Amino acid sequence: MEMEAWVAFVTDLGFPIAVTFYLLHRIEGKLNQLIESIHSLPEKMK
Repeated sequence: MEMEAWVAFVTDLGFPIAVTFYLLHRIEGKLNQLIESIHSLPEKMK
């Protein structure tokens, strides 16, 4: 591939990839909270 083709490829995909990683990072934190809540649920039900 030519350099111009690589630049166009990165330009087209860079933003969606960045947004995807950002959203995955945010979702990971929420999932960890959910998992901790589920694990602590039996103690709270006693």
